[in-house]
Amino acid sequence: MSRRGLLALTAGAGAAITAGAAGWSRRTTASTGRVLASAGPLPRPFRVPLPVPPVARPVRSERGTDFYEVEQREGTVEILPGRKTAVWGYDGIFPGPTFAARSGRRTVVQVRNSLTVPTVTHLHGGVTPPESDGYPTDLLLPARCAPGRTHEDMAGTHPGRTAVGYRTYEYPLPQPAATLWYHDHRMDFSAPQVWRGLAGFFLVSDQEEDRLPLPGGDRDVPLMLCDRSFAEDGSFRYPGHHEHDAFPDGVLGDVQLVNGAPWPVLDVSATRYRFRLLNASNARRYQLRLDAGDGKWGRFVQIGSDGGLLAAPQPLDTVGMAPGERFDVVIDFSAFPVGSKVTLRNSAAEGGMRDVMRFHVVREERDDSRVPSRLSASFKALSPGPGGSVPVRRFDFRRTHGTGERQMWTINGRPFSTDIVLATPRLGSVERWRFSSDFHHPVHAHSAQFQVTARGGRPPRATDAGWKDTVDVRPYEVVEALVRFTGYKGRYMLHCHNLEHEDMAMMANFDVT
Repeated sequence: MSRRGLLALTAGAGAAITAGAAGWSRRTTASTGRVLASAGPLPRPFRVPLPVPPVARPVRSERGTDFYEVEQREGTVEILPGRKTAVWGYDGIFPGPTFAARSGRRTVVQVRNSLTVPTVTHLHGGVTPPESDGYPTDLLLPARCAPGRTHEDMAGTHPGRTAVGYRTYEYPLPQPAATLWYHDHRMDFSAPQVWRGLAGFFLVSDQEEDRLPLPGGDRDVPLMLCDRSFAEDGSFRYPGHHEHDAFPDGVLGDVQLVNGAPWPVLDVSATRYRFRLLNASNARRYQLRLDAGDGKWGRFVQIGSDGGLLAAPQPLDTVGMAPGERFDVVIDFSAFPVGSKVTLRNSAAEGGMRDVMRFHVVREERDDSRVPSRLSASFKALSPGPGGSVPVRRFDFRRTHGTGERQMWTINGRPFSTDIVLATPRLGSVERWRFSSDFHHPVHAHSAQFQVTARGGRPPRATDAGWKDTVDVRPYEVVEALVRFTGYKGRYMLHCHNLEHEDMAMMANFDVT
């Protein structure tokens, strides 16, 4: 069955895209997609409190392993005030529960699929054995089939490790403290299924982080940023089959959500707070700033990136985030008088989407936290090794012509195939990977951490610092990175994390040998 035919099976929730002239005209602008307008009135900003996802509790712990059980099921939540939204969520909530894991301690998660469609769970940023990585054809079929469907037709012809009802994912976590996240990664359907709610935080801690006097407890707050559109009845709106051609570059919502709430408010004390920023949008990019009003702007102090703590903190006036990226930052609200209203804004957006959320500084409190001048003593810059010679791989992310007038998103001129391998790095090695692009493509590598060494022939941006697993490659730009392979042998993926692009075959295999 064709990719377009497969996508049609989700009642218009797929992402089959053919490019038109309008898409080409937008490729070199800041836009990474087209807005899908909601039906009905939008909520007024800064009226609802910020929710924080609950922390998952293990069902048991034994011999250095924590065991969890989580169920993918439909739930009903109030996102827009006074209206109900059906979500596909882990444990029926959106975002899903936050997993708090420990570096080097084995975490086992049994996922049960009580939805009516296949799923795949990927631990984004995890150094994970290939059988638990969430390869897009390793389908978890629902425990019960929808009327008129069978497990055989849902599995289709994709070669993969197929399970029925439940699957057990094992995460040994041989990696430092970091802000990771988990989300659906099903072949051809990641975009609509993440849009409907299949995503959550996965936080890893370690002894090095424990020793730092960073803000903790209620002042350590995960913030999942994403955009969504809604139908008049409050349900999620996503392009139907007849609308696909209008969204060649990605789908943007017109309601900004943070932890599943529209434009929320967080009351804070005049102290330091740690915020774990995650861009969980399908296609939207963020350029975050802190607006204190009257022409006054706040500052972020970045302490970590995708893969963990930086060697030293760095102050930032703005934080640019592509889909899939994470930034660990500290904001010191003692810089603002009690009574201040500090707005987190997105200068990469337009209209009401320029607002993200608001902080109210409501009280004075004692603050024993600080940001030390040295964060991670274990962080070391990668080098090519003796002689400076390492294997060099080139990956070109580009829209190309397919059969007839059809165009598709490709890597090195190829749409994704489970049978084609573009690289075979050796376990324990370091390679230089060069990413080029004709559009904004957030490039994500599974199970491999990297350090950005150059951007457009110049030094990387400040926000490229640290261990990365996702990097925004801008139009007609070459990004160079040294990639380290220290996890496991097996097949992994490299792909664009604009989820509409990913669903339209902008993925590639690499085998760690």
